[in-house]
Amino acid sequence: MTTENTGALAGLRVLDLTRILAGPLCAMMLGDMGADVIKVEPPTGDDTRSWGPPFVGTEAAYFLGLNRNKRSMTLNMACKPGQEILAALIKKCDVLVENFKAGTLEKWGFSNEWLEANAPRVIRCSITGYGRNGPKGGLPGYDFILQAESGLMSITGPVGGTPTKHGVALVDVCTGMLASNSILGALQARHRTGRGQHVEVSLYESSLFMLANVAANYLGAERDGGRFGNGHPSIVPYTTYPTRDGMMAVAVGNDVQFAKFAQAVGHAEWAQDARFIKNKDRVANREALDGAIADTLKADDALAWIEKLKKAGVPCGRINSVKQAFEDPQTAARDMIETIEHPTIGPVKVIGTPFKFSDTQTSVRRAPPLLGQHTEEILQGELDYDAARIATLRSEKVI
Repeated sequence: MTTENTGALAGLRVLDLTRILAGPLCAMMLGDMGADVIKVEPPTGDDTRSWGPPFVGTEAAYFLGLNRNKRSMTLNMACKPGQEILAALIKKCDVLVENFKAGTLEKWGFSNEWLEANAPRVIRCSITGYGRNGPKGGLPGYDFILQAESGLMSITGPVGGTPTKHGVALVDVCTGMLASNSILGALQARHRTGRGQHVEVSLYESSLFMLANVAANYLGAERDGGRFGNGHPSIVPYTTYPTRDGMMAVAVGNDVQFAKFAQAVGHAEWAQDARFIKNKDRVANREALDGAIADTLKADDALAWIEKLKKAGVPCGRINSVKQAFEDPQTAARDMIETIEHPTIGPVKVIGTPFKFSDTQTSVRRAPPLLGQHTEEILQGELDYDAARIATLRSEKVI
């Protein structure tokens, strides 16, 4: 944890009106890159403040993982005095991120037309469930439901088994990343145009985009997706296999690698077998090859096979638990664990930043804030409110 800020977005201010996962993750990424992020919460706080167990002290681990590098203020945005404060804050910011139900900001008076007239350089990013139009336009979105509706669950799970969701709210995570990426694009455009714009990102569109090559298979070749367990629809061998002491993953990406793989596991003849010579042949004979590999790898321990395969240049790895992944020396070497000083619970570990800059380094400068921790600081420092005015706002339950 550091107080120094030399990040790429230092000097930019972000108003984070979001809650749960996608929006807070987006704003946190901007904060990690140096932006000053003001998290505006209703008096009850972001829902995830109570999403536990587990808790770290009195704080939900879920909230701690998505809200560092932010200042928190509470504000009743549904009342007129709260909206006046919100208007003043918007004018002081470069980016506004919100994930309200479509039309909420407009109901409070903050339409795109208001922004163009009162804060023309502000970039507004709206994160919604399904976008603003279409049969589902305006409906709220939930990661689990989007995994189901988009087809992602239909391609996840064991062969012949039931559709399965991912172990992480992956649609929310990817939507937050896409929102951050889109905001950076809008900021770059502002250099050219001098004006902000409205960026929209929806869980629905993100979940379809996440289908990637599976989407291309359907759109280009009309081949629907299916479940291959841990396997790959277009590459073999590319899955998990049992060994004498557990499971391991093997990812053979081309025919040259397959020949190396076959040699390393003691079956060089596989590379000359007509059923397995080319990848298309291996895909057609997936069950035969996967069965032969599984029988072979059961003869030794996972780490022994991994050592042989890596020496041969074949991608492979042990299937780690989350604990094992964070204890891997590579995790520490890449600074993917940060320790921050929280105001009530003391030192707490959080995930590091996955992007590295040579000159404008990312940084963890602030612990995830307590609810309303910086309300007075923001009102005084950004809006020049005096103590008496702030006291009145508190008594009227505006803040």
